[in-house]
Amino acid sequence: MRIAGLLRLAFIAVVATLAGGSAFAAETNVAVAANFADAVKEIAAAFKQKTGHQAVLSFGSSGQLYTQITQDAPFQIMLSADNERPKKLVADGLAVADSRFTYAIGKLVLWSKTRDYVKGEDTLKAGAFAKLAIANPSAAPYGAAAVETLKALKLYETLQPKIVQGNNIAQTFQFVDTGNAEAGFVALSQVIFTEGGSRWLVPSNLHSPIAQDAVLLKAGQSNDGAKAFLAFLKGTEARTVIEKFGYGIGE
Repeated sequence: MRIAGLLRLAFIAVVATLAGGSAFAAETNVAVAANFADAVKEIAAAFKQKTGHQAVLSFGSSGQLYTQITQDAPFQIMLSADNERPKKLVADGLAVADSRFTYAIGKLVLWSKTRDYVKGEDTLKAGAFAKLAIANPSAAPYGAAAVETLKALKLYETLQPKIVQGNNIAQTFQFVDTGNAEAGFVALSQVIFTEGGSRWLVPSNLHSPIAQDAVLLKAGQSNDGAKAFLAFLKGTEARTVIEKFGYGIGE
């Protein structure tokens, strides 16, 4: 009888562990576009609490991350700031075709730490600044959108001598935040909770849509944590966080 009781207690302990989601916890390495850093940290924390799986996050420009993946960096998921690089990864045979989806629609803003400094496109037309920060347009989709905006306003050639480029949108934000540039084009998500300063939400008709796609890499096909994270990213809890940080939601 005593042995049967001990076996019963052991069975209950195993069931409790399984219910807590930690018995089969997995770890997945996620390459994340720099603009999505704050949002994905919150999503990853909720994901771990709910599933027991852990998403290990690495940040950079979409171009940098794409290059790293093609050079066998140990990622299982890419969360890009565009849809072109996930498409290329599928074409390269490095990602699972039917796993790609748009997790967020990015929004571009012209931002300054100085109150009342940014007054719409008039700030750009006046050009009363020494430096205008943008992300490297060849590596960062938000940088490409900034160039498109300036060209649409017929200001690119005039302002080009004043442009300073960050390697990614995080570094671009730092240029403005530290005062090394009076204004810069950054992601709305980076400044949505920032008090003070001034900003202009760039009209979407001035640049191509910033559709941010996620994709499961071939290296993550057998990783339960990777598949679970992408499923979680599509869910209500993650979508609420995405909207909170100023993104639109993909279909």
